[in-house]
Amino acid sequence: MDLLGWLIFLFALLFSVMAHEAGHFLTAKKFGMRATRFFVGMGPTLWSTRLGETEYGVKAFPIGGFVKIVGMTSMEEVDPADEPRAFRRFPGWQRVIVLAAGSAVHFILAFLLIFCLALGIGIENNNTTQLGTVSGCVPASVSALNSGAACPPGAAKSPAGLAGLRVGDTVTSFDGTAVSNYTQLTTAIKNVKAGTTVPITVLRDGRSVTLHATLASVPGRSGGFLGIAGSTVFQAVGPVRAVTYAGSGFWQVLDGSGKALAQLPAAIPDLFSKNRASTPAGNVSSIVGAANATGQAVAAPVGWQDKVSFVLLLIASLNIFVGAFNLFPLLPLDGGHIALVVWERIRSRIARWRRRPDPGLVDYMKFIPISFSIFSIVVVIGVILILADIVNPVSIG
Repeated sequence: MDLLGWLIFLFALLFSVMAHEAGHFLTAKKFGMRATRFFVGMGPTLWSTRLGETEYGVKAFPIGGFVKIVGMTSMEEVDPADEPRAFRRFPGWQRVIVLAAGSAVHFILAFLLIFCLALGIGIENNNTTQLGTVSGCVPASVSALNSGAACPPGAAKSPAGLAGLRVGDTVTSFDGTAVSNYTQLTTAIKNVKAGTTVPITVLRDGRSVTLHATLASVPGRSGGFLGIAGSTVFQAVGPVRAVTYAGSGFWQVLDGSGKALAQLPAAIPDLFSKNRASTPAGNVSSIVGAANATGQAVAAPVGWQDKVSFVLLLIASLNIFVGAFNLFPLLPLDGGHIALVVWERIRSRIARWRRRPDPGLVDYMKFIPISFSIFSIVVVIGVILILADIVNPVSIG
């Protein structure tokens, strides 16, 4: 099941990359630009065919893809016969649309995934007192609790397990206080000191059952520990509610991605620490980490709705992050090329106002050192994240 999760993620990643390239390709063709190649993967060519002026094909390594549009920069040598259809000869607004189309496709894919999730499966409601998990033991530390680490041999059995609580029980009262949502229940548990025995009333198979549990303590964590987690209930919604949910989810992921990216410099020192999950380093991950999380979700002992929901939201989040990151005004990202096109048009407008000749295309040669430096930094950070996700992975619990 872990392997299946990895395959699902890798297929989704490859599809997203090719959809990104298709955005560039289709808009370029729409404006009449000359696009000569569209390939899936990288490396040696396994298969290709030519349709019209474009060669379509598959490369040996399924790790990306590319589209070749003639004359993308001022440095590229172009056949004089193709120069009128070169990318650099088209109006600035058309070039910006072609460059931004890749990120736009990522955003559209993410929105549709969240929309279909809400419409087809439903919206998650985690605020229920129905138990979805009963822990098998008392965690040895806060880090073990947060990471969902497996119970080591000889670990003390959890209070919930000793009391006889079961998955599917709905807690109606804790320590004599009625509870109607999971927030109330967790607050009540934390307010009880470890070592205290409390009555817990649950609804089981239509009957009210009262059990007794003696709360334990987790080193480094205040309050008592019971060893339960709520279940997820999916509520079906209509198209209008699905649209608003998708819009809200989109902005939440975008905001979260921005915060995670801002935390990245401070998170790097904790990437290889034992308590990574409880530090900002637990919020940043590489493609390996995302694939590993998908594998864990698919293999988890939960319902198919939870699995599909997690995987779709993860893939949507990946598309939102990649789409937004790609618009940063830094070369070699699409956003860097957009910034140069915009600067080129501003410079042209200023020259026109001053009744001077149009300065023409931006000299990309001047930006190669900047582009190389940024690319090197991105590669180094990416390698560090991959290594951390291999040797010190974060469990989704």
